[in-house]
Amino acid sequence: MAWDKEIEDINRRRALSKAQGGPEAVARQHEKGRLTIRERIDGLLDAESFREQGLGAGDADTQNDGTLKDLTPSNFVLGTGTIDGRRVVVGGEDFTLKGGSPNASGLRKSLYTEDLALQYRIPLIRLHEGGGGSVAGAGGKGRSTGDPVYAPHRFTSIAKLLGEVPVATAALGPVAGLPAARLVSSHFSVMTQNAQVLTAGPAVVERALGRQLTKEELGGPSVHAKSGVINNVAETEEEAFAQIRRFLSYLPDNVYALPPVWNSGDDPMRAEPSLSSIVPKDRRQPFAMRKVLQAVLDTDSFFEMSRKYGPGLITGLGRLNGHPVGVIANDCMFYAGAMTAEAAQKLRRFVDLCNTFHLPVVSFVDEPGFMIGLEAEQAATIRYGAEALAAVVQSRVPWASVIVHKAFGVAAAAHFGPQPYVLAWPSAQNGALPVEGGVAVAFGRQIAKADDPDAMRQQLEDQMATSYSPFPRAESFSVHELIDPSETRSRLTDWIALAWPNLEHQLGHHTTTMRP
Repeated sequence: MAWDKEIEDINRRRALSKAQGGPEAVARQHEKGRLTIRERIDGLLDAESFREQGLGAGDADTQNDGTLKDLTPSNFVLGTGTIDGRRVVVGGEDFTLKGGSPNASGLRKSLYTEDLALQYRIPLIRLHEGGGGSVAGAGGKGRSTGDPVYAPHRFTSIAKLLGEVPVATAALGPVAGLPAARLVSSHFSVMTQNAQVLTAGPAVVERALGRQLTKEELGGPSVHAKSGVINNVAETEEEAFAQIRRFLSYLPDNVYALPPVWNSGDDPMRAEPSLSSIVPKDRRQPFAMRKVLQAVLDTDSFFEMSRKYGPGLITGLGRLNGHPVGVIANDCMFYAGAMTAEAAQKLRRFVDLCNTFHLPVVSFVDEPGFMIGLEAEQAATIRYGAEALAAVVQSRVPWASVIVHKAFGVAAAAHFGPQPYVLAWPSAQNGALPVEGGVAVAFGRQIAKADDPDAMRQQLEDQMATSYSPFPRAESFSVHELIDPSETRSRLTDWIALAWPNLEHQLGHHTTTMRP
């Protein structure tokens, strides 16, 4: 006998699953300016590359003969697809069903995404919009029995995953509870302007703490771009997808491979005369470090991460002659570039990312030292700074450091990995303390006794500034080379050409060259 009846049943289940929460629920989602989960997946992946798993999963209502009457679909969609031809795992909550709060099959599929990415050693992308647990339970029966005592811990797979494959996530609406925890358990996270990330929503907060706050006040982009919960903010969902695609383009599929090298089309020997005058002679005058990065890295290759968190430190990904690199730099527009507690945590996380996925690090140094003052002490700046230093000295990837301007105090050591390649500009200054602080400490009494303390202070500062010249350090081979700033790109592309084969040797194979 043919299996026509059963095949018809399969097709009906698939159709009901693709209908999601039904036309009205889908319309409400669109009215909010948001896409459905399947529309999101289609917008992220290469055209027609999505291969869904568990399409027929859900709560079925059947007749006595087993024929399907109705199906409440699983409210988590997952599968595999490609981005620029590279295979990935993608999954996300279906907000049109129970607001994305997981039903039984949805929870199982959500947890399975990590197992799937681990099994095939390919990147995982999560597109989040949904709540966590419900008092009704995943089965909707008003009780929660919890996981069996013999079941694996829910976070075992994600913890292992973070050490093996790239994980990128997006918050595309309200995200709370377990989805919020999985959102931040990633190497890169982005949220849209109309999204919120919450440990608990307004109703729970009001009941527990007696404070009336909106979702936006609790966890909108203005909160979490600065808190460090997420890396980047996107204006639209489409921009969020583009940021995820771009982030993954710098990384390998897993830790057992090297990142792809592109044919950048940019001259590796390109000189930039503008760099020779970008740092003002007046050491108190700021300059635009991002212009330095744009001039040195391959054209338009810099992808910044976590700009508003610890803003005195710039972190991002870029390319040198097509080779992916992690980029660290100080932004003297914020606290003169001093290392705050937030900047130290940002640095530690970023160095860990580069270590995990074999990204050489290029550091552009303008470091005046750790942030000082009461607020800095209360924030435990020195503790987080020491943790950042520990991450740097344990780094296994090649480092190149360009001393652009300041390199003072203990914090400066966080810009030089083990056995780094060190270049210095004529504007470089090194020492235990910045000029002003050093004079204040060493000559405080002399200045106080002077007839004109301000004039005496200025004279001593000018004298000490000359002792910070980079020329004696170059003469004693304390840097590899003192260079004309316009030569920086060619020096670094020579360095990456030497350093990259060592990474290949460590992994025992050669890299793939790709076109963007």
